[in-house]
Amino acid sequence: MIIVKAVIADIKEYQRGVLPQNARRIDTPSSIDEMMKKTTPITALLCAILIVMMFVKTIMSHTKVVNPLGIFAGVAMGFVMLVVHEWLHAIVYPKDARVIIGRVKGKILFVALSSYPMTRGRFIIMSLLPFVLGILPLAVFLISPAENKMLNGMMFGMACMGMVSPAPDVYNVFSILKYSNKKDKVMFYEDDLFIISE
Repeated sequence: MIIVKAVIADIKEYQRGVLPQNARRIDTPSSIDEMMKKTTPITALLCAILIVMMFVKTIMSHTKVVNPLGIFAGVAMGFVMLVVHEWLHAIVYPKDARVIIGRVKGKILFVALSSYPMTRGRFIIMSLLPFVLGILPLAVFLISPAENKMLNGMMFGMACMGMVSPAPDVYNVFSILKYSNKKDKVMFYEDDLFIISE
């Protein structure tokens, strides 16, 4: 079940499922601010990939391929798509899971919150699915003719938002792959991530 809340004051309140006794907490950042610091290398790498693709297309086309106003418009559209980003997380949870989507109070940040054990594979899919919001506009940017500068700019701006916004999710996936086995289950509880071994 997916529930939308306009403002979420306390993330912990919506991530208090039934934590099994054999669950073990893994070492992940315990606050949003700490997570943003930890994901800086991932964000930098994703930005570098996008910049390289921009340069490659520009060099191959022998001309400027984007309109700067298009980039700003694309970033704005990408920001709006952050709500869709959270829906893409939510739809992967099993039907009997309760998922809360909303904006964190005092921050320009949207979240999908749930405290439900999932298989490791399903958790990874849930975490990485929002990348489609970056991959699709990036593909359009790459195949669009160079003279479509406004469209190219919009698609590049959307790709930037869509590729960079999942950086915390990528961090979680790396943590899960490091600390868990294929048969383990994964769940959030309050601010933490837990592994449940069979």
